[in-house]
Amino acid sequence: MGIFKKSEKIEERSDEETPVELIDLRRAIEGARVSKAVSELASKELERLERMDPGIPEYTIGVSYLEFLLSLPWQNLTDDCLDMPRAEKILELQHYGLAHVKERILEYLAVKTLCNFNDFHILVVDDEEIARTNLEYVLRKEGYQVTTAVNGQDGLDKLRQKEFELILTDLKMEKMDGIQLLESAKQIAPTTQIVMITGYATVNSAVDALKRGAAHYLPKPVDMEELRSTVRQIREKKRYIELTRSPILCFSGPPGTGKTSIGKSIAEALGRKFVRISLAGLRDEAELRGHRRTYVGSMPGRIMTEIRRIGVRNPVFMLDEIDKIGQDFRGDPASVFLEILDPEQNSRFLDHYLDFPFDLSSVMFISTANVVERLPAPLLDRLEVIQFPGYTEKEKLAIARQYLVPRQLREHGLKNRNVEFEDNAVSKIIIDYTLEAGLRNFEREIATVCRKVARLCVQNENDRSPVVVDEKLVENLLGPRRFTHEIAEAGHGVGVTTGLVWTEFGGEIISIEATMMKGNQQLMLTGSLGEIIRESAQTALSYIRSHAESFSLATNFFDGNDIHVHIPSGAVPKDGPSAGITIALALISLLTRKPARRDVALSGEFTLSGRLLPVSGIREKVLAAQRAGVKTIIFPEANKVDIEGLDADVREGVELILAGDIFSILDRVLL
Repeated sequence: MGIFKKSEKIEERSDEETPVELIDLRRAIEGARVSKAVSELASKELERLERMDPGIPEYTIGVSYLEFLLSLPWQNLTDDCLDMPRAEKILELQHYGLAHVKERILEYLAVKTLCNFNDFHILVVDDEEIARTNLEYVLRKEGYQVTTAVNGQDGLDKLRQKEFELILTDLKMEKMDGIQLLESAKQIAPTTQIVMITGYATVNSAVDALKRGAAHYLPKPVDMEELRSTVRQIREKKRYIELTRSPILCFSGPPGTGKTSIGKSIAEALGRKFVRISLAGLRDEAELRGHRRTYVGSMPGRIMTEIRRIGVRNPVFMLDEIDKIGQDFRGDPASVFLEILDPEQNSRFLDHYLDFPFDLSSVMFISTANVVERLPAPLLDRLEVIQFPGYTEKEKLAIARQYLVPRQLREHGLKNRNVEFEDNAVSKIIIDYTLEAGLRNFEREIATVCRKVARLCVQNENDRSPVVVDEKLVENLLGPRRFTHEIAEAGHGVGVTTGLVWTEFGGEIISIEATMMKGNQQLMLTGSLGEIIRESAQTALSYIRSHAESFSLATNFFDGNDIHVHIPSGAVPKDGPSAGITIALALISLLTRKPARRDVALSGEFTLSGRLLPVSGIREKVLAAQRAGVKTIIFPEANKVDIEGLDADVREGVELILAGDIFSILDRVLL
């Protein structure tokens, strides 16, 4: 582990010459709760420092390294609180809705509880009846479930019928000896531990058994205390692996839907400590994996730094905004997560500064993202994605009543001032002053009202009469409404259709406008469009030209003309297949001169044969349509399962229509 060996001084120091910090480090190593390998590593590094001049930079680097190494929580774990009613109560009190997220956490707790209380099944295989009887008696007295077999073949048959955590087998037996049983058992049950017991113990036989996969080797006559200790260690190791293995979750959804806050609630429900780091804009791989100890100022990565700060190695660790990490010449930070977030690899995570494997398998990693499609495919494959949907108006009203309004009243000193928010006032804030899937702007507007009410209370400090925040007062305090249902309230027009798209901020309403003029058969596309949406427009035009007669159009309608398709707002980048059907209907409306209904919104991928293919983000799109006042939504037939899975309050107030091709919806869209 040494560095800069040329600078080291070989002379040994006397005890009087040894620096105080090295004496303290020696004591720390002797008293540290670390593995033998870590202790040997620390001692080796300390011995090197004892031969080094304290005045050179490498000495300071070595001391800092040892202090960091010994301060890590190599053995410190917090016990999970396996009280499911308590966990359920915490999640319900702190968060409204999000039933599927709460269900996943309770399932995790249920698995932990079962692993904790499961019986430990042992199979004893020996051809001597007295040996089997003695082992069975001792092990049953310890509380284990014991099954016996008279020889290797009998043991193998019982292993095929039932799963055992441990097999205790004699080495020399008729029909099938212990080594043959060991090899066959490893094929049938690879996770079952096997301990060899024999009266013919030799070094060679022990080494051979261990090489073939045996967990331990005991000589006859069996020392019962050693047997108890061995079985206890195997059980504790297996139980530790089962209890510390944690899922790798990824909370995906629009901003303000509670992804970060529910992570804190999960930590509280499990009784674990909570750590959060933001990854937005992270570009340097070394920030996560650390710098190699080759220069003064080298540092460990943020993962190990937070593990050291929190003091335990099984916290709930939130990796916030994982979809916004960058990539440049300093490396790809996303590649580091392939190791950190892989349950099969993170048990030996290697920080460059530490340069020694650290077990992260007991950490419960939770990542958050607005759009998981931005993540690299290998990384996404390691995550269990849980969608956080946007909130309906009813849900926002309930959340405001239970959480947001009481919190803002408390934070603005109005808790004891008899201030009451009427439901219609809260609904007015939702409809007229916010337009979002989450709750952040909504809470800001409530806070604005509370600040203005607080000012009124200070100005009229002698007036202690109750303050009722109603619709009129909201408008007086917040000013004119900021958002209108412009899509639904706009008049029907030729060549103008309404579409639904899914963005990282939730569902959005878009207008697609098409017009035609004299030209040279060009299709012009504007509105900061991506390649996919451009191809959708080309597909729609080609389909209409090839089926002109079906739409009562002249086959040469494109001759001597240009068609211009525009999607406002021009400064906002747009891409994806969902606008295909909307573009097609805008072109048909333009060419047939039939106005399109603005209160009918469409979403679906359009093919060259006229079929509608399924799209994603159904719930978010329906909520966006509700916010905009749209009454009818058309989706592809293939989205039937998604539509049926929507809650009643999500479907309330809108008519959902499923279509398989474009002809089945012409009458619903065109006047």
